[in-house]
Amino acid sequence: MKRRDDRGSASVEAAIAVPAFALFVGLIIFGGRTAVVRHSVESAAADAARSASILRVEADAKKAAKDAAVTNLANQGINCLRVDVDIDTQQFSRDVGTPAQVDVTVSCLLDLSDLSVPGVPGTRTISATMTSPIDTWRERSP
Repeated sequence: MKRRDDRGSASVEAAIAVPAFALFVGLIIFGGRTAVVRHSVESAAADAARSASILRVEADAKKAAKDAAVTNLANQGINCLRVDVDIDTQQFSRDVGTPAQVDVTVSCLLDLSDLSVPGVPGTRTISATMTSPIDTWRERSP
């Protein structure tokens, strides 16, 4: 009986295993980066909502919320291609004694083009919405 020659089988195995391992590592990095940015965006949205809710004037609240969100992301080292901050301050016009809140949505356009992993988009938008109550008995100004 003649034995089969195993020469070259390691090369074939490596040609299949190395790209599969690289894809697996790329997907892990993608998932990790997305999770970190999601947490940071949630933190920025909470900070922005709180910053807006402690002010009395709607225009000042909007500016403070945007500044807080951008600063929070920068302090965490998150480099978004674009940061959008949507502040809902409609409840500032409610009468004193009426419960009110501020809603803030922060969106970060995350750059993933450096991963070069098949199936992973070049960018991804991560968004979070947070709410903070406005002091019920504090004077408000629209």
